[in-house]
Amino acid sequence: MIKWIAAFIGYYLFRFPGAILGFIVGTFLDNMGGSGNNPRSIFENVTRQSVSPADFELNLLSLCSIIIKADGQVNQRELDYVRQYFLSTYGKEKANAIFRTFNDVIKNREISAQHICNFMVQRTRYEVRLQMLHFLFGIAQSDGQVSKAEIQKLREIAGYFRVNQHDFESIMAMFIKSTDNSYKILEIEKTATDDEVKKAYRKMAKKYHPDRVVTENEAIRNGAEEKFKEVQKAYETIQKERGLS
Repeated sequence: MIKWIAAFIGYYLFRFPGAILGFIVGTFLDNMGGSGNNPRSIFENVTRQSVSPADFELNLLSLCSIIIKADGQVNQRELDYVRQYFLSTYGKEKANAIFRTFNDVIKNREISAQHICNFMVQRTRYEVRLQMLHFLFGIAQSDGQVSKAEIQKLREIAGYFRVNQHDFESIMAMFIKSTDNSYKILEIEKTATDDEVKKAYRKMAKKYHPDRVVTENEAIRNGAEEKFKEVQKAYETIQKERGLS
């Protein structure tokens, strides 16, 4: 209702250009009134577009193909990882249909990671993109190691996804082991105090809780659960090292 009143006032004051501006402003106010005055939900209503399950799957598969080809060869274990994941998530019939598309993408298409990531940034929440990155790391690691070329490509995708450096290092630590992995996962230094460790755990548990990953894609939801478990495991490891209760 507000948008039409605003359009009328705009037309009265500035003719047709004013009507257009009034309509846009009124639409924004209408959205604000229907969203509980939550600034974040208003912003997302105005700027976010939804992505269909089919588009989501196609873009995710395209990113999978980029990682599989990152080191210059198509590894069968990485292909099997993707196939098994979709089989367990969607069942045999749908997974086979998805994988036929995947084989076409792998063999016949040149894909722009930047184009895909820009598309997804406009249509998905940050938490969903974190889980997509987690899934891509799983593919890279499925043959037993994550190569330098794969890390470089994953870092590039993370940049296009607008994933911050701390979150990237945290996810990478779940797949590439080192002596201070647990601290990297919680995004803190080994010199952190006990209170800082507990605070970091609460923050990370909240950030990566599966309930925050709003998506219809089961593969990404499952990835969120895996990542949440890794955060818990990292905290438990530090607890044992320090004797924390």
